[in-house]
Amino acid sequence: MIHLKDLKQKILPVLLIFVTGMFASDRSGTTVANFLEIGYGGIGTAMGDAYTSVVRDVTSAYWNPAGLGYMNKSEFVSYFQPGWAGINNSMLGFGYVMPGVGTIALSMVSTSYDDEVVTTVAKPEGTGEKFDGQEIAMNLSYSRKLAQWFSFGITGKYIQSRIWHETGRAVVMDLGVTINTHFFSPDGTNKKGLTIAGCISNYGSRMKYDGIDLKYQVDISEYEDGNYAYIPVRYEMRSWELPLLFRFGASLNPIWTANQHLIISADALHTNNYGEYVNIGGLYKITVPNMGILSLAAGYKGLGLDDSIYGATFGCGMKIFMMQNTAININYSYRQYDKLPNTHGYALGIEF
Repeated sequence: MIHLKDLKQKILPVLLIFVTGMFASDRSGTTVANFLEIGYGGIGTAMGDAYTSVVRDVTSAYWNPAGLGYMNKSEFVSYFQPGWAGINNSMLGFGYVMPGVGTIALSMVSTSYDDEVVTTVAKPEGTGEKFDGQEIAMNLSYSRKLAQWFSFGITGKYIQSRIWHETGRAVVMDLGVTINTHFFSPDGTNKKGLTIAGCISNYGSRMKYDGIDLKYQVDISEYEDGNYAYIPVRYEMRSWELPLLFRFGASLNPIWTANQHLIISADALHTNNYGEYVNIGGLYKITVPNMGILSLAAGYKGLGLDDSIYGATFGCGMKIFMMQNTAININYSYRQYDKLPNTHGYALGIEF
């Protein structure tokens, strides 16, 4: 059995060393595939993305894979957020609970871009062609709860980003832990006490784009006769880092009774493109016996960011109990932005 003393002596120092190294550098505006830090899932986005220590469903594959270890039932979830300028974000996930082994999950997050007109210097109004783009992450996650108070998880990701005919690929991983403590617990148990969690996301290879539009022909000696007039060449693209995120979250349960549950949470984030900021959120649940659970959520994303585009978030949800120990989850989230249109998110899940 893992004891809290062993955790303090062996695990926490390693995490502190890693975090110190991450905070030593800041390369703002130098990453690709930034759809990986948008946030996916109805409740998580409604709580201002302060979800690292709270998540216990399939969306853990995005927020913190350690949360999968606390799932009691297998679950399927879908999430869709129509955005501005034809940019749409979505997630599909399936988590399968294997008692005594852990939870394994397959998920996909993606962002699609609407068609745009191809223009050139000679044809500023358009060439008659259109281009689009899509970014997608295919994820395989595993998590296990080693004790009621401790869970770990890992996610492997295959990332693909396409802009017209050019495509970039990368392979990365997420590592996460969730720890339940007895601190501030209303009944002295770990289950209802302070929960802390940490997750390192998108650690792995860089991304480099390649495609047919990078190829062209050139006459290397334009004013000489008898040479090869058309020599095939290509633009050499540089490789780019993906958004590396370190999330540290904590949550409390000021109210936890048979019919009511209030969660207050906060996440501190460090990234290699934005620097440091804080998300805060709250979730209030009301259980209606033999019928379901009603949820209200609110939060704020991006505290501490200079010229932040983020703002307040709100949402609500309902879990409907069904026959044969199944349930349906319906969630809605609303996100405010400073310089961009506000967005709405819709999630549907099935537990069985």
